[in-house]
Amino acid sequence: MRIVIIGAGKLGYSIAELLSNEQYDVVVVDQNEERLEAVKNNLDVLTILANGASPITMNDPDIRNSDILVAVTAIDEVNMVSCILAKKHGIRYTAARIRDMQFMSEAQDYLKENFDIDLMLNPELITAREIDRILMMPAALDVEDFANGKVRLFETKVRRHSHLANVPLKDLQMPKSILAGMIFRDHRMIIPHGDDCLLPHDNAYFIGDPKAIEKFSENFIPSGTKKVERAMIIGAGRTGRFLAPMMDKQGVRVKVIEQDRERCRMVADKLDEGIAICGDGTDIDLLVQEGVADADVVICVTDDDKLNLMLALIAKHFGAKKTIVRVARIEYVDLMQKVGVDIVLSARLLSASEVLAFARRGGVVSVSLLEGAKAEAVEVIVQEGAPVAGKRLMDVQLPRECLVCAYVRDGQAHIPNGSSILQAGDRTILFIQTEHSKKVMKYFKGRD
Repeated sequence: MRIVIIGAGKLGYSIAELLSNEQYDVVVVDQNEERLEAVKNNLDVLTILANGASPITMNDPDIRNSDILVAVTAIDEVNMVSCILAKKHGIRYTAARIRDMQFMSEAQDYLKENFDIDLMLNPELITAREIDRILMMPAALDVEDFANGKVRLFETKVRRHSHLANVPLKDLQMPKSILAGMIFRDHRMIIPHGDDCLLPHDNAYFIGDPKAIEKFSENFIPSGTKKVERAMIIGAGRTGRFLAPMMDKQGVRVKVIEQDRERCRMVADKLDEGIAICGDGTDIDLLVQEGVADADVVICVTDDDKLNLMLALIAKHFGAKKTIVRVARIEYVDLMQKVGVDIVLSARLLSASEVLAFARRGGVVSVSLLEGAKAEAVEVIVQEGAPVAGKRLMDVQLPRECLVCAYVRDGQAHIPNGSSILQAGDRTILFIQTEHSKKVMKYFKGRD
């Protein structure tokens, strides 16, 4: 399968890296020679120095009649034109980065119908929704819903004095509708068995019925922790302007701090109860005055990764209970977690995971990249004639790097065991070690 990526910026690079790692035939197009050189030197892809919104470029033999085009330049209009031209040159599926908030809120359906865009990406909106989901569960590092909300993934950190630590999983009083699906320990992915234990500082992943997960998650909430009531958001860029109204509508008392007066005005217009303060987020006197010590969470979403880290550490120093940082550079995620930031989200990884699911198609509904893309949670619909269909899971001989966590049939969610039999049409949620994902997915796809 050939996939063309228009735009070799940070997002384009991340998408190209993910797709090329899965052995897709990737072509990256950009007018910036320096950016293309970085792609060429580090990734096994074809690069073309050209204008991605030009009909001449689209007629290039290396681009024409490709399978998918993903346009992720910094200019929405260029991305939309690229998608229109792609369809006219035989490219079947298109995806476009659309950053304009008005386009996403008022013209999304119009763009899909009239501009031939199959998937629209807004990294800032995706990030805001992810933060909002996580904050609704106090112990969560990550929360993902699958199968139209029938199955929930919950990631948490096992604390040092947790009563669940050092107890074999088979001895834990866990509801039958919940499975301990994966443990990340010292950068290693572990598919746990009954004799395995959760250890302090593990990142543990549980999956199952959303209501049961919500109740079970209370086991990981430190004493004295309560639902988020006060939030401070530093930065009113697109992510901040999406996130603040979401939290405001849920009854959270939101304070937004932003230095740019126009951005400050725009976010203030979207808030009912929350307030926007025009000021410098690095001004310690301002942070103290506005109650950083009393904040249940401080969310740092400026456009500068290093500044976000510094702001989070300042907030922690003054007593903020939880900090969340949005980063552009994926390599900063581990570093920030090591120095004390509670939750670090990469907007590029969140967006790239949507493109990955789009590229896989063939029954793949969604892909959530975990632990800096070392592992992934995949929702896939079992295809007619798939090797896994109609057989007991114990007899299928799935790769060890994969775990079938749950499946939904006739609207009912089930936690499988070795005797469970998947059928064509089942929505199945998998944990997979990313480097083995291509091998695993063949078990769930139909015969060609």
